[in-house]
Amino acid sequence: MYLEELIENVELESDKFECKSRLNREDVVGWLKSIAGFANASGGDFYIGVEDKTNKLIGFDRTEADNERNYFNNQVNEHLSPRPQMKLSFLRYMIKEKERFIIQVHIPESAVKPVILKYKNIPSIFMRRDGFTNGATYEEIIEMSVRSKNTQYDILTSDELYRAENFTMLQEFYASHNNGRKLSEKALQSMGFYDKDGMLANGAVLFADDYQGKKTEVQCSVFSGFNKGSERIITINRFHGNIIAVLNYMMEFVEQRMNHSMIKLDDTRENIDAYPKRALFEGVINAIAHRDYFLDGTQIQVDMFKDRLEISSPGGFYRGEKLGKTYDLSGIISKRRNELISSVLVSCNVMEAAGTGFDKITEEYQHADETHRPYIYASSDHFTLVLPDLTYMEGIENSGMPNLVFTPVPHGTVYDAKILSFCYYQAHKVSEIAEYLGVSDSTYFRKQVLENLAENQYLERSKVSRAVYYKTNPKMVRIQ
Repeated sequence: MYLEELIENVELESDKFECKSRLNREDVVGWLKSIAGFANASGGDFYIGVEDKTNKLIGFDRTEADNERNYFNNQVNEHLSPRPQMKLSFLRYMIKEKERFIIQVHIPESAVKPVILKYKNIPSIFMRRDGFTNGATYEEIIEMSVRSKNTQYDILTSDELYRAENFTMLQEFYASHNNGRKLSEKALQSMGFYDKDGMLANGAVLFADDYQGKKTEVQCSVFSGFNKGSERIITINRFHGNIIAVLNYMMEFVEQRMNHSMIKLDDTRENIDAYPKRALFEGVINAIAHRDYFLDGTQIQVDMFKDRLEISSPGGFYRGEKLGKTYDLSGIISKRRNELISSVLVSCNVMEAAGTGFDKITEEYQHADETHRPYIYASSDHFTLVLPDLTYMEGIENSGMPNLVFTPVPHGTVYDAKILSFCYYQAHKVSEIAEYLGVSDSTYFRKQVLENLAENQYLERSKVSRAVYYKTNPKMVRIQ
């Protein structure tokens, strides 16, 4: 008997799902980290008494089920802090007229994060993503803490006093986009720019004329070819200043260096910019508005390649957007990471209150072919908007795949680099990997290629229902 026969509409293909035949007493961390990972992510279901690879019911008699539940509770109470909110249920079924039970543990997303696993006095923080449970990144830990407190960096109060004369660049920027009008004190107060005592919010400080901190740093580069690793760097510039200065700097950097071309029509000629100005502007605004300003030592990166422009912003998609790559820019739900900064940009008429900036980018590329479609890809610590160069006729091929550096795999194959790049941002099934490579989903491919990578720890293997997924182990590779 299988789990899907016992539970109607169970989501076997979900990445919020894990089974154990028994709780391993010799490797408590091995299953406790799954509970912590679910709680630190968006929740999930953990079944005890169900075979992992097949979802076949192993089950317990009543006494065994009670003992397993008690052991589970004791270990969770001892090693997880704060204890995640969980619902434990016994699910009853009959086999050969004998009563059997499995244990269902439903773990919702924890309201207080991070949930820490402490074993032998060593604390660890785990995160569930794409069907895998791994150690949380530094950025994810900060994000969990911030989300738990429901606090954004830009709305916290600074120790600097508001003085109107320190925001002339903001006023000029506002006037240039609002028919010469002035940004009023009342509007600034209503946005939370400063409090009743006149103290600026953190986000307001970033708009000050004399701001020279590194929170706004950008790095703008031009590469001679198609990637960072093997091509010559033509230009690499760093800049930091207030948000308006940074916005202007990024726009000017790209506009001064991008290509231009012309197409001949019946009775006229049409000029083409490599990157439509409105799409470029929306990309820059988006990077500034949704940057994670909690992350010190990071920068927005603007990278120009032969075939594309990449604008990368520190911090993954805010509050739960799925990681990976998507061409469906209009389908991305806009969630503000920085409420004050976004409000200021909206008031300046350079950002849409409804979050439709990505729609404008799509409109600018609506007549482009498949190889010139803009897209976004994201990891846990950054997200990147890719704008194809409309003057580069070949378009982007195999775009969005990171260029990785890694120690050669023992008994490796010619497919290793492509597989690791393909599976770096998102886990994929064997059939998807084979299709991407243009090879058959054969026993040889599974055992000699994929399993070899997994056995040498370059790929992490996960099973959802009966489908095997592979994801690149970030500890074994680095992005060029």
